[in-house]
Formats: sequence, C-alpha cells, structure tokens
Amino acid sequence: MSISISMILDTRRIKKSDKYPIKLRVTLLRAPKYYQTIFNLSKDEWAKLSAPRVSGELQIVRDKLKEIEQKSSIAAREIIPFEFAEFEETFIQTVPEFRIRKNKASSNRQNYLDDFDYTPFHKKFPILTQEVGKPGMISRAYLIYIKRLLRQNSIGTAILYVGSYLSLTKFGGDVPFTKITVAYLTDYENWLRDRNISKTTMGIYIRPLRTLFNEAIEEGIIKREKCYPFGKRKYRIPTSRNVKKALDLDEIKKIYYYQCDPKNESEQRAKDFWLFSYFANGMNPKDIALIKYKNIHDDFLVFDRSKTEHHFRSDPKPISVFISDEMKEIMERWANKDKSPNNYIFPILELGVTPLRQYELIQLFVRSINDWMDRIVKNLGITRKATTYVARHSFSTVLKRSGASTEFIQNALGHTDVKTTENYLGSFDNDVIKQYAGRLTSFKAETQQNEPA
Repeated sequence: MSISISMILDTRRIKKSDKYPIKLRVTLLRAPKYYQTIFNLSKDEWAKLSAPRVSGELQIVRDKLKEIEQKSSIAAREIIPFEFAEFEETFIQTVPEFRIRKNKASSNRQNYLDDFDYTPFHKKFPILTQEVGKPGMISRAYLIYIKRLLRQNSIGTAILYVGSYLSLTKFGGDVPFTKITVAYLTDYENWLRDRNISKTTMGIYIRPLRTLFNEAIEEGIIKREKCYPFGKRKYRIPTSRNVKKALDLDEIKKIYYYQCDPKNESEQRAKDFWLFSYFANGMNPKDIALIKYKNIHDDFLVFDRSKTEHHFRSDPKPISVFISDEMKEIMERWANKDKSPNNYIFPILELGVTPLRQYELIQLFVRSINDWMDRIVKNLGITRKATTYVARHSFSTVLKRSGASTEFIQNALGHTDVKTTENYLGSFDNDVIKQYAGRLTSFKAETQQNEPA
C-alpha cells in the first residue's frame, strides 16, 4: 500500500518560545495525519538541518528525527493492511519522542485529520460523520475522495459520489474492492434495472466506483490484474445516447425574437441568460456566475472552465469567447454596475460566500432559467426542452452543421477529451437523417431530368 512518511515543520501556530513544532506526517490515499514530536525549531534552525554541517545540538535533533522517520517507515510497512489506529498503538504510543494527547481514546475509526473544516458539510454529506471501514473498503475510499472534492470546492461532483455510495451500499453494503467482481456489478445493474433506474443514472452511479478502483490501484491497495472488473471482455458500464438535445436555428430564432412580458423580469432574465450561454460558446451556468470583469480582454471573455479547474490529469486551455453585440446587450441589462476587476460580471453570486452557498445559489439560478424557459417554449409551440444544457448542445450542433471542425468546437467548449465533443455532436434529428438519406438516391432525379419527354 502506498504510504508517504516525512518530517515537517508545522508553521501554522508559533509557540511562546518563537519556535514551531516538528511533526511526523503520515499520508495514506492522499489524506495526511500528523503526529507531534517533542522537538521545536525556528524556521532558520529547520533550514539548517539540510546543511552538510550543523552545530552539535542541531546535529542531535537531526539524527533523532532521521531515526524516528526510518523506524516509522518500517513500522508502517509491517501493518498490512495499514491502519492509523494500529500504527498509533504499536508505534506512536511506544516512542517517547512523540507527544501523546491525554484522555484521547483509542479508536478504530479513521479521522483523516487535515486543515480543512468539513463541519458546514455535515448535514448535506452524512458520510463525513459516519463510521467507515478499513483501507480497501469502498466506504473508506468514498470518504477520502469526497473530502478531496470538498476541499476543491467541487460540491456538485461530491454530491454525485454520495449518490453513488448510497446506491451501492443499499444494494450490497460496505464491501471490499476485492468483492466487486464482474458478476457483482452485473447483479447490481440488474438490481437497478428492476427498480426502473435508467441507463444514464446507472452510469452516474457506477462511474465514480470505477474512478475509485483506479485510485486504489494507484495507491497500491489492489492490483489491476487481480481484481479490476472494468474494461474489454469484463464489465461495461451501461450507456445511453440522448437524442434531440439541440434546438435548430428556426427554434432558436423564435426564442431570440420572443417578446417577454414587460412586467415579468424573471422571464426576460431567463431568456437572456439562456441566449447568453448559447452565444458564449455554450458557457455553462456556473461559469456564467463566476466570470469577473478581469476576464474581459478587449472584445473577448477569457476564462478557465470551473469544471476543469481541478482536473487531475490535464492542463486545460483557457476558453476565449468573442463578446458579440447580442452578449453586450444582455450584459448592459443585467451586469453589475461596479466594474472592479475582481467583481462578478453578473449579480448571481456575492463575493465571499462559502462554497456550499455558492453551489446552492447556482442551483437556484439554473432552476429559474429552466422553469421560465419551459414556459417560453410552450408559448412558442416548441415541443423540445430548452434547458441550460440544451443551450450548450445547440451551440455545438449549430457550429458543426455550419462546417466548423470538431477540433474547433472542442476548444470552444473547453473539453479536455475529443470523445466528449464527439458525444455532443453524435445526435441528429430525424429530419436531418431523412435529408441525408435522400441524397443517397439523388442520382434518380438526375436520371429523370435526362430522360426524353
């Protein structure tokens, strides 16, 4: 199992002696836990420890710290599977150079101490306060990953992982990764199907589990060749291709020229922000809420997608959106008058709100747009939905049909994987399919024209 051990100078809180405590940091699955030693050093003294030669007193401290670090690494490797509780009991509490807090009951539960305050999330994420299993159990893996997402302010993704965890544990309880085989996942899929769960939702539940399998393999908890159940000739996650997400130009034209009730500000606001998303490279609502005046560079909006800001395995490029006249009109109508560089362009969020409150405000923003757009399309006689998601798909589909390359659309949408863009462009309406099918027999019309009267 991948465990990282090192000595650190904890500079978060200075002692009365103007020195800082030295702690042993033990990291499991990227979640650190700290153990305070009896040694305290200033920043200058800590820096000198790496020098070839140090004073007699510092030499003693350095030698002792190296000894503790070496012994702790050996002790950790001997605990299979590794558990902090056992490590504390068999090593930390037996070494006099560690400060042991009094009246601290030993517990088999992993607390995953770090510097982040999860208290505001306890109500929405009950897994944060529940007992979890040993390393290698899915409950432990979900907890660690959800905490990581919360630290990155990825509230929406964390909620998806909670939904996945609740569904899996409702089916089979908290189980080790080694128990989740192809047969297990097939039974789980059948269990979901018996409950009328769609293929789309199945994918939403199972994809997080696949991610956690990959994390467990990377951390050395399991071996891919022995128990990885996903892939070719193994379990394939159910997928479904939704069709008719995009509106055509005639339908978008109707929305653009739709006359809102002058007394209904909410209707006008929803229409404007839907069109703003469409004109702005299909910008999603969260990015609309987060863009600031400093993102305006001459005639362009330049920003990083919030969805890819914390992407673990990519370096996404900023998105550049030309600010069209239509977008300028919408900004004139709804933008904040205070154009300070760090102020939001639109008054959807307030500076300084908590990540959880930010998530809630964006959800309200999306719900308001979708509800009012539902009324607008019904008034226009349009039978399709016109959600914020449809605005994004409509942008990409209209571009594709106008001759834009998939690569250009990928960059415009801010996709890190071209396959995602291809999925966006994979659905065409029946009338388009019919039109292209007709071209297959276009030679008939030519033949008829050449026949003698």
